[in-house]
Amino acid sequence: MKRLVLLLVVLLVACSKPSEPRVIDGAGATLPYPLYSRWAAEYARVDPSLRVNYQSIGSGGGIRQISDGVVDFGATDEPMNDEQLKRAPGVVHVPLTIGAVVLAYNVPGVKDLKLTPDVVADVFRGEVTRWDDARIKATNADVALPSEAISIVHRADGSGTSATFTAYLAKNSAAWKEEVGSGTSPRFPVGVGARGNDGVTAYVKATPFTLGYVELAYAREAGLPIALVKNRGGKYVPPTQAALDRAARSFLGRVPDDLRVSIVDADGEDAYPIAALSFVLLPRDARDAAKSEALGKFVWWALHDGQALAPALGYAPLPRELVVLAERALRQLTAARHPLALPGEGG
Repeated sequence: MKRLVLLLVVLLVACSKPSEPRVIDGAGATLPYPLYSRWAAEYARVDPSLRVNYQSIGSGGGIRQISDGVVDFGATDEPMNDEQLKRAPGVVHVPLTIGAVVLAYNVPGVKDLKLTPDVVADVFRGEVTRWDDARIKATNADVALPSEAISIVHRADGSGTSATFTAYLAKNSAAWKEEVGSGTSPRFPVGVGARGNDGVTAYVKATPFTLGYVELAYAREAGLPIALVKNRGGKYVPPTQAALDRAARSFLGRVPDDLRVSIVDADGEDAYPIAALSFVLLPRDARDAAKSEALGKFVWWALHDGQALAPALGYAPLPRELVVLAERALRQLTAARHPLALPGEGG
């Protein structure tokens, strides 16, 4: 009898313990990491039963890990190419936010700088090597530029930020397109490599006379000035929410059914030129129904309520037209071939 009572007590104690939150694991692009981290923290209040664990390892790593089934979702700022999709045909792209790749620099005494894309390309090619080069001075007549060598830092890991930056250069410099090209892991002719947006940012902040490319949120957090770059309309447009929105809207009529679209070098005088559409990568048909539905609801929330958190961190909310396309992509997802139970319109 005593043993039976003891067993009942143990069972009651076990049942009374709160269940551990379900954990969703994701990995990939560093560009949206500040926003994804904020979303994860906010959603833990919306749904205490779920924890979203996102590791910023670069877009290349995110593509590899979702393709290999290592994580529940990946993330990239550069859509998977046809060859990558052949190796992982069950991956679906869902856009979540718009970010800006900016040129952050550390030149003592210089707080305003304008650069043309051909000059930027030649700086990163090693053809323009000093801050007081005549081509830099041509667009900065009122700036006291030092007679110092330009130190270059670029990404050392597979990066959607690199893909966005080099795509902009390739579209504006024939020499860059021919000699370097674009992609997540380009071979930079000069400079040193650092891992992640945070690594490049830290290097620029610590090293005078350095120039590097990072996502806007990282430059802002580090207090680094950014150079304005000329867009397709011939204007030097800062990376504001409106300028990022304009970049995305200029491509709305060219979004394919699988949503794999780049918004680099957009038309329009008001568009920021080095803009990136950031995607989560989800399995079209997952094995774990409960986990997949939890992930689907989180992504749905990010597409709707979560968009309001983007501007404060330097990102732009998706245009409504892209949200509708993203909703459609989410509704195509299944678990064990059964449709996921997702929230209704408006999330």
